[in-house]
Amino acid sequence: MGTWDTGPFDNDSAADFAGDLDDANPEEREALIRGVLTRTVDATGWLTVGEEAVAAAALIAAQCPGGSPIDTPYGPAEPMPAFPDDLRILADTALARIISNQDGAASSWVDPEDWKLWRAHLNRLRAVLPPPSPSTPLFEIEP
Repeated sequence: MGTWDTGPFDNDSAADFAGDLDDANPEEREALIRGVLTRTVDATGWLTVGEEAVAAAALIAAQCPGGSPIDTPYGPAEPMPAFPDDLRILADTALARIISNQDGAASSWVDPEDWKLWRAHLNRLRAVLPPPSPSTPLFEIEP
C-alpha cells in the first residue's frame, strides 16, 4: 500500500478505485460506491476498503452544498452520476466508522504526523454530507 498525502485519492487503493469507477459503465458507478461504503460500515475488525470509502465519500460530498470538487489527477476522470440522499447518510456513517478506528488500519494510511490533518479532511467531508432536514411546521393552523 502506498500513501503519499492526506487527500481522499492520495493513496494507491483510492487511485485504483478511481480507475475502477472510470472503467465501469456509467449506470454501475453508484453501485460500486454504495458497495464500498456498505462494506466499510458493516466491517468488523480490519477495514479492508476504508481508503476507497474515503474516496467514495469525497465524491458524494463534492455534490453537496459546501462540498469541494475533486481536483486531483488521481480521482476519476469520468463524470459521476447524481447521488441520492441516502448515499450521503451512508458516506457519513462510513467516515464515522473510519475516524473511530484510530488504532486499526486507518492509522497506517497516513503518517502519524499527518494524522490530525487527515482527520480534519474527513471531518470537513462529514460536515457537508448530512442531507438537510425536511422542514416541519412548528404548528398547524386550522381554518
